[in-house]
Amino acid sequence: MAKSTVQYMCSECGWSTAKWVGRCPECGQWGTVEEFHEARPTTGVRTAAPGRTSRTQSASVSDVARAAARPITEIDTESVKRLPTGFSEFDRVLGGGVVPGSVTLIAGEPGIGKSTLLLQTAGNVARTVAAKGTSQAGAVLYISGEESQAQVRLRASRINAVEPNLLLASTTDLSTVLGLIEQTKPALAIVDSAQTIVSQEVDGISGGSTQVREVASALIDTAKSMDIPVFLVGHVTKDGSIAGPRTLEHLVDVVCQFEGDSETALRMLRAIKNRFGPTDEVGCFDMSGEGIEEVTDPSGLFLGSDPNATDTAPVEGTCVTFTLDGHRSLPIEVQALVTKSVLPTPRRAVNGVDPSRIAMLTAVLYRHSKLNLLANDLYVSTIAGGQAKEPSSDLAIVAALASAATSKPIARSTCAIGEISLTGRVRPAPRMEYRLREAARLGFATAVVPPMRRPIHIDGLRLVEASTLADALETLLK
Repeated sequence: MAKSTVQYMCSECGWSTAKWVGRCPECGQWGTVEEFHEARPTTGVRTAAPGRTSRTQSASVSDVARAAARPITEIDTESVKRLPTGFSEFDRVLGGGVVPGSVTLIAGEPGIGKSTLLLQTAGNVARTVAAKGTSQAGAVLYISGEESQAQVRLRASRINAVEPNLLLASTTDLSTVLGLIEQTKPALAIVDSAQTIVSQEVDGISGGSTQVREVASALIDTAKSMDIPVFLVGHVTKDGSIAGPRTLEHLVDVVCQFEGDSETALRMLRAIKNRFGPTDEVGCFDMSGEGIEEVTDPSGLFLGSDPNATDTAPVEGTCVTFTLDGHRSLPIEVQALVTKSVLPTPRRAVNGVDPSRIAMLTAVLYRHSKLNLLANDLYVSTIAGGQAKEPSSDLAIVAALASAATSKPIARSTCAIGEISLTGRVRPAPRMEYRLREAARLGFATAVVPPMRRPIHIDGLRLVEASTLADALETLLK
């Protein structure tokens, strides 16, 4: 008979103690320490599901031999071949594809498209492996704890992910999930989601810290022992952090955040943790009724017009800058509207820009360029949900405001990159060469930038260095 032990555990960080406390000493959160009962088999042997062997009982001499210490020079890595997901953007975020035996956690807000992305990935992998002529080893297993098989089938039909060797299962029992993986031995296994799977060997409700830890540990053990990559969907809390204990992020190999604005179709996939690749890459996707499409060149999403076009006159109140998201340089068009205020307190409405920075830049513009906008209503926005909150966007924001206030348009082939200090100086931005090369690729002819520490030469792009805000505006608005 199992012996039950009572402990208290923090739902945020997983810290445990034998006595209850009001505040977790590990993470400092109040009211997160809760009582839980964990059943521990007295024999020390893990109970197996019907028709399968438990993890403890399945340990053999070969397992011990495989875990034996060896010199690092004798370990072969050439046989490790990454599995492509069918999305080049997804592969780049993962570091070149899915590593066999890895466990990847995909987290995001409800309705953002996590299940759609992984179901479409499952269809891509099943289609690719089937083209190679493999049968059983090429199956892809999709296990849903939130939807029935018929519901998943309807969504797969809508996004064109129906493949003969894509296996669907609907269950919330952990033993059944592990049994399906061991039975089918798929090329890729997807579990949607970690908070809905329940283990009968431990106490606690589904989604609780105890259950999530047990589910993650069991799936990681199975993935490593059978060399099967596993995608695990994770829910998020109201503050945007991954639900469950903090140890969940420590256990898995890769943690990706799928995010986006519900008002736009743009979706961004970021790697927060990656044991097999960089953590500063970002993938761009477009959400539609037919599924998710990757956006290999997102430049057109954030620009209102083509800088090479000659049939359209420039519009006042707009300026283009370049921000960095990981290793990717993205063009952002900043639009500004300045009107006379009829309110006692002028209005400041922004979208995609830091509101507090607008107030600071307005004061700097008045003090060092003699352009008084303090009594005007200011409206600043970006296009297609782009974010211009990086300090390197200061010069473009100020240029757009000055252009709108003076009714002098900025040339469409001109961009502005630089941070503005309170003294009115234009300061350099990090990785300037990445931004300038992207500007030249998109057809921009002139870039107003701060003084360079070392000379940079970009073919087809003329660099105009401006050390002060007044000099930069004189160049942009002439």
